[in-house]
Amino acid sequence: MKNVIDSEHSQTIFSGVKPTGRPHIGNYFGAMRQFVKLQEENKNGENYFCIVDYHALNLIQNAEEMRHLSLDVAIDFLAIGIDPKKSVIFKQSDVSEHTELAWIFDTITTVPYLKRAHAYKDAMTKGGEENISVGLFNYPMLMAADILLYDTDIVPVGQDQKQHIEFARDTAEKFNRIFPTQDGSTLGGGVFKLPEAYIMKDVETVPGIDGQKMSKSYNNTISLFASDEEIEKSVLSIVTDSDGEVPQNVFAIHSLIKPEKELKKIYEENKGKYKVLKDILIEDLKNFIRPMRERREEIAKDLDFVNKVLTEG
Repeated sequence: MKNVIDSEHSQTIFSGVKPTGRPHIGNYFGAMRQFVKLQEENKNGENYFCIVDYHALNLIQNAEEMRHLSLDVAIDFLAIGIDPKKSVIFKQSDVSEHTELAWIFDTITTVPYLKRAHAYKDAMTKGGEENISVGLFNYPMLMAADILLYDTDIVPVGQDQKQHIEFARDTAEKFNRIFPTQDGSTLGGGVFKLPEAYIMKDVETVPGIDGQKMSKSYNNTISLFASDEEIEKSVLSIVTDSDGEVPQNVFAIHSLIKPEKELKKIYEENKGKYKVLKDILIEDLKNFIRPMRERREEIAKDLDFVNKVLTEG
């Protein structure tokens, strides 16, 4: 696992986002912010940010909705600061080699191995095997293809997504053993590079308004491009502790956008004043989100530009 980028050498960074709806601040601090940071640090390398619409087919099977949501992700990428002059923004479905390579990986992968995937285990717990699509079962191989296709060095992911990189590494190693390079060598790399996960130390899992991990599944999110009214509604809904003078959930979210040293002073001065602390968080979130939201609104007015970015990517 990498925590720093070697800016002196050329490296390839790849990460993907499923087009499944509005991003929340958990997506931003857990992953999307890393994209911009890595883009700036990896000036001598290549940066690929993919809209993984094939992966989203496990959830969304309406063509018009998929097109709309995929375009939204491209706008989101541009709004947070991903620069098409420094990075490649593209749709997975526009590059047929993703599915071609996934099929090749399928032929060297066993069913028991795929049953180790967290997504498969979660689906089994929730509904049993009869409700699991082949696409969901097989998604680790498509994800491995996504990553390995670009000779990726670094994949920025959340802590809970490390298994994806482990699968990609396992698949690369197995392929390299079975199909060595022309000189017969599998030592020192072989056909595919072994990618490494990049996880920021300071933010790994972002808490939701109920204290659980922020997730659309839990309906506990704060939208990344929320209006002022939506921010107020979300923050006022944050679950606070029944005892203690510092509302931990409020503080945890607040610490994402303000230095902890500065926050400790504010929370010390307002012990037990939960409403006051929530109001301060509301204003800080408004100031943090507003510039990105306004930038997104401007970009969304020029869909020709957005489509051009995707086409050229």
